[in-house]
Amino acid sequence: MKIKLNVRQKISFSVLSVALILFAITIGYFALSTQKAARKNLTELTISYTDQYAMVIENWLSNDLAVSRTISKAFLEHKQLPFEQWRELIMGMYKQIMIVNPHFDAIWDSWEFSHLNPDWDKPYGRWLHIYYRKNGKLLSKYEKRSVDGDPAVYQMLKTKTSETVVEPYLSALQTGGLMTSLTSPMFIQGKFVGIIGIDLFLGRFQDLIKDIKPYEECASFLVSNEGTIVAHSDTSIFSKRFQDAYPELDSTMQVMTRIKRAEKFSFIFSNTNGERCFYSFSPINAGKTNQPWSLAMVVPERVMLAEANRSYNVGLLVGIIGMIILIVTIVLLANTITKPIKKITSLLESLSIGKINHHMKVSINTGDEIEQMGNALSKSIDGLLLKTDFAKDIGEGNLNTELKLLSDSDTLGESLLDMQASLIKAEHEDEIRQIDNQKRRWINEGHAEFADILRQDSDNLERLNQKIIKKLVQYLDANLGGIYVKNDNNAPVTFDLSASYAYDRNRFLDSSFEWGEGLVGACAAEAETIYLTEIPQDYVQITSGIGGVNPNNLVVVPLLVEEEVLGVIELAAIKIFEKHEIEFLEKQGESIASALRNVQINHKTTQLLQKSQEQAEALASQEEEMRQNLEELQATQEEASRKNFEMQAILEVLNASSFFMEYDSFGKIISVNDKYLELLNVKRNEILGTHHSDNLELTDIQRSQYEKFWDDLRNGKTQKQTTKTSVGGKEFSFLETYTPIRNSSGEVYKVIKIASEIIRTENN
Repeated sequence: MKIKLNVRQKISFSVLSVALILFAITIGYFALSTQKAARKNLTELTISYTDQYAMVIENWLSNDLAVSRTISKAFLEHKQLPFEQWRELIMGMYKQIMIVNPHFDAIWDSWEFSHLNPDWDKPYGRWLHIYYRKNGKLLSKYEKRSVDGDPAVYQMLKTKTSETVVEPYLSALQTGGLMTSLTSPMFIQGKFVGIIGIDLFLGRFQDLIKDIKPYEECASFLVSNEGTIVAHSDTSIFSKRFQDAYPELDSTMQVMTRIKRAEKFSFIFSNTNGERCFYSFSPINAGKTNQPWSLAMVVPERVMLAEANRSYNVGLLVGIIGMIILIVTIVLLANTITKPIKKITSLLESLSIGKINHHMKVSINTGDEIEQMGNALSKSIDGLLLKTDFAKDIGEGNLNTELKLLSDSDTLGESLLDMQASLIKAEHEDEIRQIDNQKRRWINEGHAEFADILRQDSDNLERLNQKIIKKLVQYLDANLGGIYVKNDNNAPVTFDLSASYAYDRNRFLDSSFEWGEGLVGACAAEAETIYLTEIPQDYVQITSGIGGVNPNNLVVVPLLVEEEVLGVIELAAIKIFEKHEIEFLEKQGESIASALRNVQINHKTTQLLQKSQEQAEALASQEEEMRQNLEELQATQEEASRKNFEMQAILEVLNASSFFMEYDSFGKIISVNDKYLELLNVKRNEILGTHHSDNLELTDIQRSQYEKFWDDLRNGKTQKQTTKTSVGGKEFSFLETYTPIRNSSGEVYKVIKIASEIIRTENN
């Protein structure tokens, strides 16, 4: 069953319910936020304290390590003095260092025998020099050590290549206290030669830990690299191993592993009593060692949340008092609100059924939002009345009526204005649509009329062009025009005026244009339309019986077909050419260009046909002349064949009776007959490629005569000479004739030598 409540009851019930829910949420959020903020602040504060004191301890150890490091670097120069003198110097230095640093328990060094004595051949043995405190006094000594072998600790230090913090150990002089040693090794050319060490009593770290007390209940402790608790707020845990004192903490949180990695970390962990505590660990990296320590601080979680709990209790008490005051206020306020709401409800019920008039007003003087609500309702009614009158005017066709918006957020008013704008836009678009239809119809009719013209006079280019330009001027309502046709019979190519309409006689003076010349030539060169609205006053003039006037608009369109410009159309007018008229002219230019090409092709075909007939007649005459030439050629070929046969016979006789050899124009042998090879007793491949002058010993005069001999041959002069040759103990005398042979260009490309034997004698 649905329970019906009046406004007063709903306001009281709703506000009280919301108030209680908000109260619970606020208190819960306040408590959680307080606890979270307190936890965060104390966590950051605890970590800050841990970092601060860890830095103090790190500085102490680093400063002390710096002393040993400085001494080790200085001592590497000890060879400049005899060792005994050096010993006195370093012992005096150690005393001053111990006086300046009262917290040092001892300072010592160790020098390897193998470094001090080149004859020492054992890997152990060393000199020890030490200055130390005992019973408040400074004592010193030096002695030999490790003569029978190095102890384990010293052997470990020798293997270290960097500074070392020795794991804390019980002091022999300070009973019950822990000590550590800070060492710096010395190397010369990679070889260990000694070590500098400082012994520190760690009691001052215990004093520092006792002073770390940022909270009433907290604990701090210092852990070495291997887990020795160097200092602790609880002295009973002092000197124990961390793994033994906190086994569950170490195994669960991997504390020692993270300390050795020099990590900074924190966490919450429950101790053996079940109390949750916050642990903060900060690393301590002394000098250049790789043995980090860690300082830890422990704070119980209840300490961190104590202040938050107190704030929570105070907030709860304040909230309860506030709820009581709120209940009383809500009851009184509900009565004040509900009365004027009833008046507003009555008006809204009338509006809900569509009733509206100028008498529907409400007057509320509460001075609050209820009054603003009533005024807003009255203003809304006035706005609705204005919009009603506006809608009536629009419905009656008065699209120019005005409506003032109530505000920038008047959605209904904006919708009515949008409706008005849409109606105006639709009316305007209808007008544009009618204009577009008229343009489209004008274009289609123009294409049809020009198609009829282009189908006519396909055999007369000038008559066709005259009809085209006349129709274009009339159809585009221009004043004058002309068609220029490409003439590629001239050099250079020109565009000549083929037809014009309404041009005066002066215009014909410029009836031909080259590529790029004038507007006509520029249009042809760029193959693009040129449209000018301002042209020179003397460019062209429109004349009539009563005077003349200069046009203001000029359009020049190329006649394009397959990207070739066949001509140019030029139109001039007083009126402005519209965009669709220029587009029509460009489109029509393509059709005109195609028609021009067809006319030109037909004209060329006619010319070619006539020329073909003339050539056929000439060809018949040439055939008879060619027949006679062929008969003469056949007789010539027969005579050449006979002479070639005779020449071949002569060559065979020469080859059998004479010694025959061919040279290139530079004297290299390129051919030789068998008879010559038998005489010289050589193989063909042994002589081919050799030079005519091979095996010839010539004087300077003979060399000059020899070069002239070949120059004459290359110039086409036949040469003769007598030579003597000795082969196999036999001496031969030859009469040699050198004949140059020319190619079809008349150049000497080889030389033929024919040699005849004159006398043959044998050497005794």
